[in-house]
Amino acid sequence: MGELRKTLFNRIDGTLLLLYFMLVTVGILAIFSVEHRTTDTSIIMMNKSYMRQVIWLGYSLFIGLIIILTESKFFSSFAFLIYTVGIAILIITIFAGIDVKGSRSWLGVGSFRFQPGEVAKIFTSLALAKFFSLNETNFRKLKERLIATAIALSPAVLILLQKETGLALVYFSFFLVMYREGLPNAILVIGFAAIALVLTSLLIDRTTLAILITVFTVLVGLLIRTTLRRKMAARVILISAWLFSLLFSQLAVPFVFKNVLQKHQIERIYSMIGIDVPDEYNKALAPGEERKERTNSSEYNVLQSKIAIGSGGMMGKGFLNGTSTKNQFVPEQNTDFIFCAIGEQFGFAGSAVLIILYISLMLRIIYLGERQRSDFTRVYAYCVACILFFHFAVNISMTIGLAPVIGITLPFLSYGGSSLLSFSILIFILVRLDADRQVLIK
Repeated sequence: MGELRKTLFNRIDGTLLLLYFMLVTVGILAIFSVEHRTTDTSIIMMNKSYMRQVIWLGYSLFIGLIIILTESKFFSSFAFLIYTVGIAILIITIFAGIDVKGSRSWLGVGSFRFQPGEVAKIFTSLALAKFFSLNETNFRKLKERLIATAIALSPAVLILLQKETGLALVYFSFFLVMYREGLPNAILVIGFAAIALVLTSLLIDRTTLAILITVFTVLVGLLIRTTLRRKMAARVILISAWLFSLLFSQLAVPFVFKNVLQKHQIERIYSMIGIDVPDEYNKALAPGEERKERTNSSEYNVLQSKIAIGSGGMMGKGFLNGTSTKNQFVPEQNTDFIFCAIGEQFGFAGSAVLIILYISLMLRIIYLGERQRSDFTRVYAYCVACILFFHFAVNISMTIGLAPVIGITLPFLSYGGSSLLSFSILIFILVRLDADRQVLIK
C-alpha cells in the first residue's frame, strides 16, 4: 500500500524513460549528421528533417504527458473500441490513402500526413492485452488461439492491401507474445520450418527439392518404425508433414512469388541470398532492364550500406566526418538506413553501444512486464518489447545484408513523424500502466 500512496510521477519508471530519451537524442543527432552541410547558415533550419523530427518529438512528449495524466484503466476499458476504430481507419486508407512510392498507406489533410499502419501497432497491442486479461480467455483452447491470431493479423492483412509489406510483417512479432502466454512450441517449430522451406525452395529447383523432401520423410519413417511405440499416430503426422511440405514448396511458394509479391520485393529477397532472380519470377521489363534496376535499388543500397558501416572501423570517423553520410551515397539514409550513419561515424564501438541501449530498453520492458499484478499490463509490455525487437533486429540486419530490404524503421532513430509518435505512445502507455502496477487492471 505504501507504493500506492506515492504521487503518480514518483511511481513512474525513470530508467525506461531515460533509455527512451537517450535513443531519441541519438536519433536526432544521427539525422542531423546526415543532413548537415558546411554551407548551412544555421543549425535551426525548418526545412531540414532533423528539425521536423524535433517538432515531432515535441508532439510525442505532449501526447505522452496526456497519457501519463490519463487513468490507467482507460486503456483497458476502451481497448476493443480503439481497436475497432483503428481497423476502420485502415480500411478507409485502402480506398482513400495517399499514394507514396507505390504504397497507399498514408492519410493526410493538406501537408499533414500520417501512416495508420504505424499507429495500428498501438491498438493491436491494447486489444491483445485486453483479450488475454479476460477471465473467460483460456489460451489452451484452439478457439482462443484463433481469436488471438485474428486480432494480431487482421491489421496486417489490411496493410498488405495497402501494398506496405514490410510494415505488415511487424505484426507477426505478436506470435512471440502468444508464445509467452502459452502457445505450444510446435507452432514456432512449424513457423521456422516454413521459413527454412521457403529459402530452400529458392535455392534448389523444385524437382530436386521434392526428391529430397521425400527421401528425408522415408528416413524419418524408418527411424519411427524402430524407436517409437505409437507408430500409427507418428506415421499420420509424418505423412501430413510430407504432403504439406510438397504442396507448400511446389505450389504455394511459386504462386506467392508470381502473383502476390511485387518485383522489387522479389529482388530484395534474392539479393539477400546472393543469387539472380529466376526468369519465371522476373516481371515484364525491357530486355536487360531487370538486372540494371536491381543493381540500382536493393543491391546498391545494401552495398553502399556495408561500405559505410565497414569504413567506420573500430572507433569511427568522428561525428559529422562520415564520407558516405556527407555525400549521400546510401539512399534513404535518414530513414531505413540510419544505422549506417552510426556505424560510419562511431564505428564498431559506437554501434555496440547503440545495440546495448536497445537491448537494455527491451530487457527493461520485459522486467516491467514480469513485475505486474495485472495480466493486461504484462501482455501489453511484451507486445511493446516484441514490436521493438522485430524493428531493431530486421532493420540492422538489412543494413548489413542479413535480411531483405523491406522498409522497416529503426525505432526512435529513423526519421518519420508517424514512426516516432507511435513508438513514443507505446512507451508512454506502458509507463502509465506500470505506475499502477499494484492495481489489478482488467
